[in-house]
Amino acid sequence: MKLFLFLSFSSLMSLEAFGNSHETDKQALLMFKSQVSEEKKVLLSSWNNSFPLCRWTGVTCGRKHKRVTDLDLGGFQLGGMISPFIGNLSFLISLNFSDNSFGGTFPQELGKLFRLQYLLMPFNLLNGGIQTSLFNCSRLLGLDLFSNHLGQGLPSEIGSLSELVTLDLGRNNLTGKLPVSLGNLTSIIELSFLRNNLEGEIPDVIARLTQMVEFASQINHFSGVFPSAIYNLSSLQYLNMYGNGFSGNLRPDFGNLLPNLRELYIGNNSLTGAIPSTLANISTLQRLTMEHNSLIGSIPPSFAKLRYLQILSLSHNSLGSFSARDLEFFVALTNCTELQILIVGFNKLGGDLPASIANMSMTLNQLALHGNSISGSIPHGIGNLIGLQELVLSENLLKGPIPTSFGKLSGLVVLSVRTNRMSGEIPYFLGNITRLERLDLSNNSFEGIIPPSLEDFGRLEKLGNLSVAHNKLSGKLPSTLGKCLSLGELHLQGNSFNGIIPDISGLVGIKAADFSSNNLSGRIPKYLANNRLLEYLNLSFNNFDGNVPTEGKFKNANIVSVYGNKNICGGILELRLQPCFTQPAGNSREKLVIGVSIGISLLVLLFIASVSLYWLKSRKKRNTNEATPSTLGLFHEMISYRDLRNATDGFSSSNLIGSGSFGTVYKALFQTENKVVAVKVLNMEKHGAMHSFMAECESLKDIRHRNLVKLLTACSSIDFQENEFRAIIYEYMPNGSLDMWLHPKEMEEISRPSRTLTLLERLNIAIDVAYVLEYLHISCHKAIAHCDLKPSNVLLDDDLTAHVSDFGLARVLLKFDQENFINQLSSAGVRGSIGYAAPEYAMGGETSVHGDAYSFGILILEMFSGKRPTDEMFGGDFTLRSCIKSALPEQVLDVADECILHNGLRIGFPAAACLTKVFEVGLGCSEKSPANRLGMSEVVKELISIKERFFKARRGARR
Repeated sequence: MKLFLFLSFSSLMSLEAFGNSHETDKQALLMFKSQVSEEKKVLLSSWNNSFPLCRWTGVTCGRKHKRVTDLDLGGFQLGGMISPFIGNLSFLISLNFSDNSFGGTFPQELGKLFRLQYLLMPFNLLNGGIQTSLFNCSRLLGLDLFSNHLGQGLPSEIGSLSELVTLDLGRNNLTGKLPVSLGNLTSIIELSFLRNNLEGEIPDVIARLTQMVEFASQINHFSGVFPSAIYNLSSLQYLNMYGNGFSGNLRPDFGNLLPNLRELYIGNNSLTGAIPSTLANISTLQRLTMEHNSLIGSIPPSFAKLRYLQILSLSHNSLGSFSARDLEFFVALTNCTELQILIVGFNKLGGDLPASIANMSMTLNQLALHGNSISGSIPHGIGNLIGLQELVLSENLLKGPIPTSFGKLSGLVVLSVRTNRMSGEIPYFLGNITRLERLDLSNNSFEGIIPPSLEDFGRLEKLGNLSVAHNKLSGKLPSTLGKCLSLGELHLQGNSFNGIIPDISGLVGIKAADFSSNNLSGRIPKYLANNRLLEYLNLSFNNFDGNVPTEGKFKNANIVSVYGNKNICGGILELRLQPCFTQPAGNSREKLVIGVSIGISLLVLLFIASVSLYWLKSRKKRNTNEATPSTLGLFHEMISYRDLRNATDGFSSSNLIGSGSFGTVYKALFQTENKVVAVKVLNMEKHGAMHSFMAECESLKDIRHRNLVKLLTACSSIDFQENEFRAIIYEYMPNGSLDMWLHPKEMEEISRPSRTLTLLERLNIAIDVAYVLEYLHISCHKAIAHCDLKPSNVLLDDDLTAHVSDFGLARVLLKFDQENFINQLSSAGVRGSIGYAAPEYAMGGETSVHGDAYSFGILILEMFSGKRPTDEMFGGDFTLRSCIKSALPEQVLDVADECILHNGLRIGFPAAACLTKVFEVGLGCSEKSPANRLGMSEVVKELISIKERFFKARRGARR
C-alpha cells in the first residue's frame, strides 16, 4: 500500500513538473512575442491561450514531453529585440530566426540552451560581438550568423564548439586575426568568413580541417603568401579567397593536391608566377576565376581537359607576350562544351583573333577579350556563337568591318568594339538585335551615314547606352532615335553628323548626351531643359544658332556645355554668351540702313577707342576710381585698381597666394558681392610682362573648359603712383596648387594640405589636365600651346578637380594640317620652366603642341614618383625620366611615391601593374623626338582605360 501511495505521489509530482515545464515554454514564448515590433505581431496571432502551445506558428514540440524543440520563424521579417526568456526553452534543439530584423545583442541566456544543435540567425541586425556564453552550447552542429553587425574579433573560445559542421560568420564587420583554436573544428564541412575586415595570415592549423568541403574567406584583408595549409584540404569542392592580399606563386602541383574542386575563386589578390598547368587535372572544375593578379606566362592549353568548365576569368593579369601564339588556348577551349563565360581582358595577349573562336561552346554567353593587343579581323564564324549575350572586344588592334554574321547573334545584350581600328559602315542588321542594352562602337574608323535601314533603331527599346563617338560618320541622325525609350547615355561626339537633333523628348531617362564636335545645326531643343535625370549635356563645337535656354537644366553651367557655337546667344551668365537682340520689323531696305548705321557707329567707336588709348599711353593719367574696360570684351565686368587694392587689403602679404615669372597672385574678397577671387598682378618692370598679359588675355578670351581656371576679367589702369598697372582676375581655387600637394614638406606648416593625394585622386587630376590639353590642341578654333605646364600651374578646387592656369607664355597657333603648327605670335625666347620645357625649345625650336605633351609627360612622372625633375639627385644623363624608365616594370614600386603605396589602396590592389601603366604614359609623352610623343587624344583614352581597369567597382555576393 505504501509502495502504491509512493508511486502515485511520484507520478503526480512528474505530471506537475511536466505541467510546469510546459507552462514555462509558453510563458517564455509570450515574453518573446512581447518584444517583437508591434506591426509584425499579427504574424504571431496564434500565440495565445486559446491555442495549444504545440500548434503555435513556427513551434514544434517533442513527442514524449511536449516541450518546444524547434522554433522556426525564418523569413517572418520580425523586428524588435530577442527576449532573454528565450533561454528558458531548455529542450530547444533548433532555433531559426533567419531573414528578420532583430537588433541588439545576443541574449546571454542563449548559453543555457545546452541541447541546442542549430542556431540560424542570418540577415538580422544583431551587434555587440559574439557573446562568449554562446560557446556553452557545446552540441552545436550548425551556427549561421551571416549578415549581421556583430563587429569585434572572433573569440578564441570558438574552438570549444568541436562538433560544428557548418559555421557562417560572413558580413559581420569582424576584425582582427583568425584564432588558432579554429584547428579544433575538425568536423567542419562548411566554413565562411566572407566580407569582413579580418586580417593577417590564414593560420596553419587550418590544415587540420581535413573534412572541409567549402571554405569562403573572400573580401577580407588576409595577407601573406598563398596559405600552404590549403593544399592539405583535398576534400575541398568550393574555395573562395577572392579580394584579399595573398601573394606569391601557386604550387605547380596545385591541381593534384586539390583534385575535388568544383569552384575556385582566387582573383583580386597579388599572386604572381604562372598558372599551374595541373589545374587541368581537376576534372570536376566548373568555375575558375583568377582575375586581378600579376600572373604571367601563357594560358595553359591543357585546359582542354576541363570538360565541365563553365566560367573562366583571367582578366587583369600579365598573361601572354604580345605574340601570335598567345591565343592558341582558344583551340583548347573548344573542348569545354559547357563553357558559359570567358573573360581574359586586360592582359598581354597578341596575335590575330583565330577562326577557331567559331568552334567554341554554343552555351557561351559572355566573351570578353578587351584591353589586349589582339589584331586581325573578327572571324565571320563568330556568328555561330548564338548563345552570346555579351561580346566585349574593345581596346585592341582589330580592323575591318563588323561581320554580317553578327546578325545571327539575336540574343546580344552588350556589344562593344570600342577603341580598335575597325572600319566600314555600321551594318543595318544591328537594328534587328532588339535585346541590345549597350552598343559601343566608339573610337574606330566607321564611316558613311547611319543607313536608312537603321530606322530600326526605334526597335531597340531596351538600349540604355549608345556610343558611336570619334568615328568618321556623317549624315543626319536617325529620326527614330527618340524611340529608344530606355536610353540613359548617348555619345555621338567627334563625327560629322549634320542637320538638326531629332526629337528625343521621349527619352525621359537620359542622363548623359554628347553631341559635341559635329556639324549639327538649328535651334537647341528647349525640351532638354525639363529632362529630370539629365546630368551631362555637351553641344559644343557645332553650328547651333539662336537662343540658349535659361531654365531647367540650362541654369547649371556644370551640366550644359555649348562653347564653340558661333551663332548662339543668351543663356545664363556663366556661359558668357552674347545677349540676344530682337531685330525690329521692317523691309529689307530699312534693315540695310540700320545695318549700315550700326557699322558706321562701330567704326566711329573704334576710332575713338584708338585715340583714347594713344592719349592714355601719352599722358599716363587717369582717375584710379574709374574702371577701364577689360580686354575680354564689353560683356565682362569692369574693375578698377582701387577695387582690387581694397579687395586685397592693399595687396597685403597675408593675402599672397603665390608668385610666378611675371607677377604675384593674391586672394581678393569683394565684400559687396561676397565673392572671393584670385588676382594676378603683373610686374610691369619685368621685361616681357606686357607680352605675358596680352598672351594670357588673347589665349583665354574665347575658350571655355571645365578644367581651365576661369578668367573673370582684367584690369588695365594706373596705380596711385601713376605707374602702369595690369592685373588678371580668375576664379579662386580653394585647394591651392598641385605642387603644394605633391611636395607638402616644402610648404610652411600652416599652408600644408591636411593629407596626401591617393593614387586614384592623382589619376583623376592627370585625366583632368589631359582633357584640357586635348581641348586646347584640337578642339579650339585656333590651337593653343600652353608652353608652361607644371604642378604650380595646376590648381585644385573644392573636390580636387584640376584646373590649368597661367597662360602667360601661351601661343595661339595656326593649324595648317594635322602635323604642323606655326607660331602666330612671337617665338622669341625659351618657352617653359626648367625641367618641364621640351628639349627642342632650348635649341630655338618652334612652339608646338608637342612641347605641351613633353611637359605633361614630366608632370605625370612627378605626380606618381613624388620627385621633381629638378631634384638635386638628378644630373647629366641621369634624369627623372631615365630613372623611371630603367625601373620599369620590375622595380616600379621602388620609384613610386611612398605616400601612394600607404594611402587609400585596398588590400591586394595591383599597385605595381597600375603604376607601370601610368608611368608608361608619362614616358610616351616625354620622348626626346616631338614626332614620337603621344598625342593628347591618345593620352586621354589611355588614362581613362587605366582608371576603368584598376578602379572599376567590384561586386561580390554570398554563395
